[in-house]
This record gives sequence, structure tokens and C-alpha cells, in this order.
Amino acid sequence: MPLGLGRRKKASPLVENEEAEPIRAGLNVPGMDGLDGGGVGLGEGTTQEGLPPPPTSLRPRLIFHTQLAHGSPTGRIEGFSNVRELYTKIGEAFGIAPPEVMFCTLNTHKVDMDKLLGGQIGLEDFIFAHIKGQRKEVEVFKGEDALGLTITDNGAGYAFIKRIREGSVVHQIQVINVGDMIESINGHSLIGCRHYEVAKMLKELPKGKDFVLKMVEPLKAFDMISQRSGGARAGSGTQLGTGKGTLRLRSKGPATVEELPSAFEEKAIAKVDDLLESYMGIRDSELAATMVELGKDKKNPDEFAEALDETLGDFAFPDEFVFDVWGAIGDAKVGRL
Repeated sequence: MPLGLGRRKKASPLVENEEAEPIRAGLNVPGMDGLDGGGVGLGEGTTQEGLPPPPTSLRPRLIFHTQLAHGSPTGRIEGFSNVRELYTKIGEAFGIAPPEVMFCTLNTHKVDMDKLLGGQIGLEDFIFAHIKGQRKEVEVFKGEDALGLTITDNGAGYAFIKRIREGSVVHQIQVINVGDMIESINGHSLIGCRHYEVAKMLKELPKGKDFVLKMVEPLKAFDMISQRSGGARAGSGTQLGTGKGTLRLRSKGPATVEELPSAFEEKAIAKVDDLLESYMGIRDSELAATMVELGKDKKNPDEFAEALDETLGDFAFPDEFVFDVWGAIGDAKVGRL
């Protein structure tokens, strides 16, 4: 369902009379019109079952409340269909350039990778935008084949660190943290690269040599300064949205309001996300969800592989990985996960 519709009166992008501090708990903000407990009410434009959908001017507005993670008044965000548009709306609300937004978390101001905004937002979720903070340059000696990094991206051209494996090469370097955006490797700019491209480049760096990372860390509030990692391992049974419905953002076409994933889908998505990390060094719950959606109705691995090539051919998934993903989807269907 397209967003940004049926405006009666243009509201101020910032909610008045709220303190310029992030909400730390109890995100039940007065005046959260448009959320109504996670449901979408059609109001006077409601049509009877079987009739065509209401015209654009009568469809409901979806309004999401937003703050900058390091502290700000509360903004109202609406009318976006993908991550780039969301960042533009955040920029408009807070008077910042959209490229300053690194990523968003849901219902927490902290750099918590379990709460990272991917392709879905619960209708009751509160969005916290993390913006660029300090830049840093680090020289790293690649003493092992694996650096211990898991990479993700924000869907708008920035790849950043989602997880650091304990005891790994990078874990020993205290200035590198979860949430840091990787700006360049050995002077080669990574702006605009996808996470799998960055992970591949890191993996292909020669062992036994130094390389230079330029990174940007998210601007932090006082209670986030000492934070080293992103908390628990991502994908460990995390529900994709907290509302009764979820807004699914799409790179092509309008966003749609859908029901939350079924228990089968949640289990399969978590397992596929684990496989993405194991095979490719990336985590991406939305990519995992897309793969589960492509595979859940396929009759055999060959049909599934063809669907992946058609939709996600840029990833060039290895055959062994595709077979394991097919097995994970099948296990979830019969409840073995």
C-alpha cells in the first residue's frame, strides 16, 4: 500500500513540547496518530469487502515517530517506500543531509544489531536514526585468513560492521567497533558498494600484510560511549517487527503493509541468515527473507536455484550454499529447526 497519502493538514515534522533527549524506555509517545495499536484504520473511506480499493486520497496515512539516536526532539516520518526515501524524510525532519544517516534501529537508541532496521518496520515501531560521528583510520595486520568481521549494509550505499567475532584479528583492535561504516580499504572507496562486495574484498586481502581501513563511527549519546559490540548474535530468534503488522520496504515498487512473518518464516529466515554469515561473511535478514519467500513454494532445489539466479543473480551464490538454504527452508516447513 503506497504511503504519504490523504493529507488533511501538513503537520510540523517535529513534535512540539518534547524534551530534546532520546526516549530511553516506554516508547508510548502521546499523539502517535496513525498507529492505533498496529492496525491500519481506513476511517470514513472504508469500503465493503469485494469492492475496489479506495482512491489514493482516502487511503490511511502511516506515521512513524523518529529521533536521532544521540538525542533530539521527536520527528514524524511518513511517505516513504524504501530506505533511501526514509533517510530523505529523516533529513527533512531534522535539517540534516540524508547521507549523514548511517543506519536506523527500532525501539532502541543503542547500536544494537538485533534491532537493526532492514526491509521491514512494525507499525508500532519507533525509529532511531544513527548519524555520522568521528572518522578514523586504522592499520590492520592480517595475521589470519579470517578477520572475524560480519558485514551488512543500509540499503543506501553504506556497508558497516554488524558483528565482531570474539578472539579474532579485529577483536584485538579496540578502536574498531560494531556499527562502524567502512569508508575505504587501502584508499579504495566503498561508498555505494553492497555488503557482499565489501566482505569479498576483505576476504581477498593477502594474509601476512598490513592494510588500511578508513571508517566512520555513529555519533553516540553519553550512555553509548563505552559500547564495544552490538550485543547478542544477530539473527538469534529476533522478531522482524514489534507491531501487529509490518511495513515492508522494497527497492522496486511501493511499500506494502503485511502481516508479521509466520513461525515457519521466522525460523527459516534466522537459519538462512546464519548460512549467509557462514558462507559469505554477511548478515542480512531482508535478503534472507527474500530467499525464504522465493523458496517456500518451490518443488525442488533446481527450481529454487533458478529463482535465485533470476532475482538475486548479482550475488553468485555457490551451489553448496543454495543446497543448504533449500534444506533449511525444508527443515523449517516440517518443524525440524
